[in-house]
Amino acid sequence: MLKEHPDLAPWRPPVGITPRLSDAELVTLATMQAILGYTSEATWLRHARAHLRHLCPYLPQQPGYNKRLRKAAGLMRSVNRILATTTSVWSDDVWVVGSTPVECGRSRETVKRSELAGWAEYGYCASRSRFFWGLRLVCTLQGLPIALPLTGAKADERETLLDLLAAKCELLRERPRQTLIGDKNYFGRGFERELPEHGVQSLRPARKGERERPGAALFKPLRQVIESINETFKRPGTLANP
Repeated sequence: MLKEHPDLAPWRPPVGITPRLSDAELVTLATMQAILGYTSEATWLRHARAHLRHLCPYLPQQPGYNKRLRKAAGLMRSVNRILATTTSVWSDDVWVVGSTPVECGRSRETVKRSELAGWAEYGYCASRSRFFWGLRLVCTLQGLPIALPLTGAKADERETLLDLLAAKCELLRERPRQTLIGDKNYFGRGFERELPEHGVQSLRPARKGERERPGAALFKPLRQVIESINETFKRPGTLANP
């Protein structure tokens, strides 16, 4: 892939020291680490030294590996997108959307000292009936992440979704009849009027006092799919990796 798209790789001057671990090897290692479920870079590198020397003769120490990964964040995003578009799920005309709290701290001292102060907020999670200090993870997915933003806990899920759709306008132009399934929070006349402007048809369960809406029998099992994938993203190290 990098041979066909050399522009994806980070620029390096023609004169200088060539990295002993190539960009292709770095991307391969990072992808295998994610697929095999290694959330610790140190543990992953120990495994790689024991079992993958025939694929990567040189393996850096954990600090060097982490530094290379951070610099290659743009490359990783591009490669992940190319890999995603080769799957059959990418062309699915039905997406599901949901949000979940990402708790970043509980004690008052943590809130004061955290580097997330000013970004993370206090918010309320109705599905879990509790307040929390942190961020909100909104996923639009059908097994495969299409968009994945982190917002403050007080952010309106509907506004976040509209921002996501605006950012994915090129993708949506290729899918003029995309269906989006959400929960009861994705309601409102103005909100539901804007969705067709993005070429999206919205399906959601009926709120209290509303008439039964089409497809209601399908929503409950899909809700479990959303929660399962959200919990996967919230595992330690998952959100930190590109």
